[in-house]
Amino acid sequence: MQPALSAAEIIREIKRAGIRFIVALPDRTTSEHLLKPMLEDPDFRVVQVCKEDEGLSICCGLYSAGHRALLLMQHTGLLDSINALRGSGVEGRNPVCMMVGLLQLEPGVKPTESKRYGLRIVEPVLDAMKVEHHLLQSDDDIEKMAPAIEKAYGTETPLVLLIATEPS
Repeated sequence: MQPALSAAEIIREIKRAGIRFIVALPDRTTSEHLLKPMLEDPDFRVVQVCKEDEGLSICCGLYSAGHRALLLMQHTGLLDSINALRGSGVEGRNPVCMMVGLLQLEPGVKPTESKRYGLRIVEPVLDAMKVEHHLLQSDDDIEKMAPAIEKAYGTETPLVLLIATEPS
Protein backbone atom coordinates (compact mmCIF):
# COMPACT_ATOMS: atom_id res chain seq x y z
CA MET A 1 0.00 0.00 0.00
CA GLN A 2 1.37 3.40 -1.02
CA PRO A 3 1.58 6.04 1.75
CA ALA A 4 -0.96 8.82 1.50
CA LEU A 5 -0.32 12.47 0.81
CA SER A 6 -2.50 14.92 2.68
CA ALA A 7 -3.89 17.63 0.41
CA ALA A 8 -4.50 19.88 3.41
CA GLU A 9 -0.84 19.56 4.48
CA ILE A 10 0.38 20.30 0.95
CA ILE A 11 -1.81 23.41 0.77
CA ARG A 12 -0.56 24.55 4.19
CA GLU A 13 3.06 24.12 3.02
CA ILE A 14 2.38 26.04 -0.20
CA LYS A 15 1.05 28.94 1.88
CA ARG A 16 4.05 28.68 4.24
CA ALA A 17 6.29 29.17 1.20
CA GLY A 18 4.56 32.45 0.34
CA ILE A 19 2.81 31.17 -2.78
CA ARG A 20 -0.38 33.10 -3.50
CA PHE A 21 -0.82 32.48 -7.23
CA ILE A 22 -1.71 29.03 -8.49
CA VAL A 23 -1.39 28.56 -12.25
CA ALA A 24 -3.09 25.34 -13.22
CA LEU A 25 -3.78 23.02 -16.06
CA PRO A 26 -6.21 20.54 -14.54
CA ASP A 27 -4.92 16.98 -14.28
CA ARG A 28 -6.17 13.80 -12.66
CA THR A 29 -3.50 13.72 -9.94
CA THR A 30 -3.80 17.22 -8.49
CA SER A 31 -7.25 18.52 -9.47
CA GLU A 32 -9.69 16.84 -7.10
CA HIS A 33 -8.06 17.41 -3.71
CA LEU A 34 -5.60 20.25 -4.42
CA LEU A 35 -6.90 22.47 -7.21
CA LYS A 36 -10.58 22.40 -6.25
CA PRO A 37 -9.95 23.50 -2.63
CA MET A 38 -7.53 26.18 -3.88
CA LEU A 39 -10.25 27.59 -6.14
CA GLU A 40 -12.36 28.16 -3.02
CA ASP A 41 -9.51 29.45 -0.82
CA PRO A 42 -9.40 33.26 -0.56
CA ASP A 43 -5.62 33.08 0.10
CA PHE A 44 -5.03 31.97 -3.50
CA ARG A 45 -5.60 33.52 -6.89
CA VAL A 46 -5.99 30.69 -9.37
CA VAL A 47 -5.20 31.20 -13.05
CA GLN A 48 -6.35 28.31 -15.22
CA VAL A 49 -4.49 27.81 -18.48
CA CYS A 50 -4.84 25.69 -21.61
CA LYS A 51 -1.17 24.79 -22.21
CA GLU A 52 1.67 24.07 -19.82
CA ASP A 53 4.15 26.36 -21.58
CA GLU A 54 1.58 29.16 -21.27
CA GLY A 55 1.52 28.49 -17.53
CA LEU A 56 5.30 28.61 -17.40
CA SER A 57 5.31 32.03 -19.07
CA ILE A 58 2.63 33.32 -16.68
CA CYS A 59 4.71 32.17 -13.69
CA CYS A 60 7.71 34.05 -15.11
CA GLY A 61 5.59 37.17 -15.55
CA LEU A 62 4.27 36.93 -12.01
CA TYR A 63 7.84 36.59 -10.71
CA SER A 64 8.93 39.70 -12.60
CA ALA A 65 6.00 41.54 -10.99
CA GLY A 66 7.16 40.44 -7.53
CA HIS A 67 4.79 37.52 -6.94
CA ARG A 68 5.30 33.85 -6.17
CA ALA A 69 3.42 31.24 -8.15
CA LEU A 70 3.08 27.47 -8.36
CA LEU A 71 2.25 25.73 -11.63
CA LEU A 72 0.13 22.56 -11.35
CA MET A 73 0.25 20.01 -14.18
CA GLN A 74 0.88 16.36 -14.90
CA HIS A 75 4.10 14.79 -16.14
CA THR A 76 2.96 14.62 -19.77
CA GLY A 77 2.58 18.40 -19.73
CA LEU A 78 6.01 18.84 -18.18
CA LEU A 79 7.53 16.79 -20.97
CA ASP A 80 5.53 18.82 -23.49
CA SER A 81 6.89 22.11 -22.11
CA ILE A 82 10.58 21.19 -21.75
CA ASN A 83 11.72 23.82 -24.25
CA ALA A 84 9.83 26.58 -22.41
CA LEU A 85 11.36 25.36 -19.14
CA ARG A 86 14.80 25.45 -20.75
CA GLY A 87 14.41 28.93 -22.18
CA SER A 88 12.37 30.77 -19.58
CA GLY A 89 13.26 28.86 -16.45
CA VAL A 90 16.82 27.63 -16.80
CA GLU A 91 18.43 30.09 -19.22
CA GLY A 92 16.14 32.99 -18.26
CA ARG A 93 16.86 32.36 -14.56
CA ASN A 94 13.24 32.38 -13.43
CA PRO A 95 12.22 30.42 -10.33
CA VAL A 96 9.31 28.60 -11.94
CA CYS A 97 7.99 26.26 -9.26
CA MET A 98 5.96 23.34 -10.57
CA MET A 99 3.93 20.63 -8.89
CA VAL A 100 3.80 17.74 -11.32
CA GLY A 101 1.43 14.81 -10.93
CA LEU A 102 2.92 11.47 -11.94
CA LEU A 103 -0.21 10.08 -13.56
CA GLN A 104 -0.58 6.30 -13.26
CA LEU A 105 2.64 5.73 -11.31
CA GLU A 106 2.47 2.20 -9.97
CA PRO A 107 2.13 2.08 -6.15
CA GLY A 108 5.48 1.57 -4.43
CA VAL A 109 7.47 1.92 -7.66
CA LYS A 110 10.12 4.61 -8.20
CA PRO A 111 9.32 6.76 -11.25
CA THR A 112 12.60 5.71 -12.90
CA GLU A 113 11.52 2.07 -12.56
CA SER A 114 7.98 2.52 -13.88
CA LYS A 115 6.69 0.38 -16.74
CA ARG A 116 5.53 3.62 -18.35
CA TYR A 117 8.22 5.24 -20.49
CA GLY A 118 6.95 8.79 -19.89
CA LEU A 119 7.27 8.34 -16.14
CA ARG A 120 10.70 6.70 -16.37
CA ILE A 121 12.26 9.64 -18.20
CA VAL A 122 10.94 12.57 -16.10
CA GLU A 123 13.70 12.57 -13.46
CA PRO A 124 16.56 11.83 -15.89
CA VAL A 125 15.42 14.71 -18.13
CA LEU A 126 15.29 17.07 -15.14
CA ASP A 127 18.71 15.83 -14.02
CA ALA A 128 20.15 16.49 -17.49
CA MET A 129 18.76 20.03 -17.33
CA LYS A 130 20.07 20.44 -13.76
CA VAL A 131 16.56 21.29 -12.53
CA GLU A 132 16.10 20.56 -8.84
CA HIS A 133 13.28 18.13 -8.16
CA HIS A 134 11.79 16.34 -5.18
CA LEU A 135 9.55 13.29 -5.11
CA LEU A 136 6.62 13.65 -2.72
CA GLN A 137 5.36 10.20 -1.74
CA SER A 138 4.11 10.64 1.81
CA ASP A 139 3.35 13.35 4.34
CA ASP A 140 6.95 13.05 5.59
CA ASP A 141 8.09 14.52 2.25
CA ILE A 142 5.83 17.58 2.42
CA GLU A 143 8.18 19.45 4.77
CA LYS A 144 10.71 19.59 1.89
CA MET A 145 8.44 21.87 -0.11
CA ALA A 146 8.80 25.29 1.52
CA PRO A 147 12.63 25.13 1.84
CA ALA A 148 12.89 24.00 -1.79
CA ILE A 149 10.63 26.84 -2.94
CA GLU A 150 12.66 29.33 -0.88
CA LYS A 151 15.85 28.01 -2.50
CA ALA A 152 14.34 28.28 -5.99
CA TYR A 153 13.43 31.92 -5.44
CA GLY A 154 16.75 32.66 -3.74
CA THR A 155 18.78 31.19 -6.61
CA GLU A 156 16.36 32.12 -9.43
CA THR A 157 16.19 28.52 -10.64
CA PRO A 158 13.25 26.26 -11.49
CA LEU A 159 11.92 23.61 -9.13
CA VAL A 160 9.78 20.55 -9.78
CA LEU A 161 7.80 18.86 -7.00
CA LEU A 162 6.77 15.43 -8.24
CA ILE A 163 3.52 14.08 -6.79
CA ALA A 164 3.70 10.28 -6.68
CA THR A 165 0.09 9.64 -5.74
CA GLU A 166 -3.17 11.55 -5.69
CA PRO A 167 -3.42 13.49 -2.44
CA SER A 168 -6.48 12.94 -0.31
